[in-house]
Amino acid sequence: MRDAVIVDAVRTAVGKRGGALADLHPVDLSAHVLKALEERTHLDPALVDDVIWGVGAQIGEQSMCCARYAVLGAGWPEHVPGVSVERQCGSSQQAVSFAAAGVISGQYEVAVAGGVEMMSRVRAADARSFGQPYGRLALARYGVEEFSQFTGAQLIADEYGISRTEMDQHALDSHARAARAIDEGRFKGQIAPITVTDADGADYVFDTDQGVRRGSTAEKLASLQPVFEGGDITAGNASQVSDASAALLITTSEFAAAQGWTPMARVHTAVVTGCDPVSMLKGPIPATAKALRRSGLSLGDIGAFEINEAFAPITLAWLKETGADYERMNPCGGAMAIGHPIGGSGARLMTTLVHHMRDNGIRYGLQSMCEGGGQANATILELL
Repeated sequence: MRDAVIVDAVRTAVGKRGGALADLHPVDLSAHVLKALEERTHLDPALVDDVIWGVGAQIGEQSMCCARYAVLGAGWPEHVPGVSVERQCGSSQQAVSFAAAGVISGQYEVAVAGGVEMMSRVRAADARSFGQPYGRLALARYGVEEFSQFTGAQLIADEYGISRTEMDQHALDSHARAARAIDEGRFKGQIAPITVTDADGADYVFDTDQGVRRGSTAEKLASLQPVFEGGDITAGNASQVSDASAALLITTSEFAAAQGWTPMARVHTAVVTGCDPVSMLKGPIPATAKALRRSGLSLGDIGAFEINEAFAPITLAWLKETGADYERMNPCGGAMAIGHPIGGSGARLMTTLVHHMRDNGIRYGLQSMCEGGGQANATILELL
């Protein structure tokens, strides 16, 4: 029976808004990780059947099938196609699911899945292009004037009785874990360094996640103003606007053996589900339950979780609902510290997860993330 295995996973360091990567075109950043994947695995790119690329905001520089132009930018053969996928924050996690399904079904022998988001460029330059995406009927169905992620996050905090103090402490923990991971060199094997230019015109190698804050305190976070009056969501307990790209090489065990590749992990189970689009961000809770049910595994079988820290209440509610061990969730820090490059986040999380599993001998890892409009992907990986 055919399976889908991850041969390697690579990412850029995550740049903060207006930071190290802000002058790069998203296609060029995507091409960089494709080339890195090629070099790390000695991949003949002519073997790639498809490049499936998550892109959250498919407008401006990220429009017109970013995946295809990344293939060309990487210097890969013209016969290698590419397709862009959009499932909001879960776009590149969905790209991995599509790649795995294509490999298992026999439509592909080799696929590359990943994604990109240059929020510094696209979100700033094309904000007016987003408009009102929901439509009259969707809004009328729920009796709301808009679907807001900030409102949804606050609704979840209220529902689960999560205090501002708990949210801020969760953010501090995320930064501390990420800083520790950097200091211990845990990210070095997954990051493809890239040469960028600083404000003075000097070139330097960018290889360290830029958003991680050291030395922050509960008092500093408590001083931040909420996004809206009477709420508890602040810039400190929410994910960061970021720039990054990541890519994973996916094939079958049989094809990997023929190429001399040693796979890192198997895509054990992949699911997607919907949830209430008003509170919007609770999707990882039912998605986790669905993935465990489909896999035949229990929560106790999972040695590491990557649950996207879009907002602190999301991951804290997930913990309360599932009863998972806090220390096993986002052990290397999450999006509040590392950043949340929308279309690239799923692949970034999976890259971090699979390397953490390999480095620590963890058999099963589970990843899930909330998505705009009330959806969530969940994926279980099995170490090989």
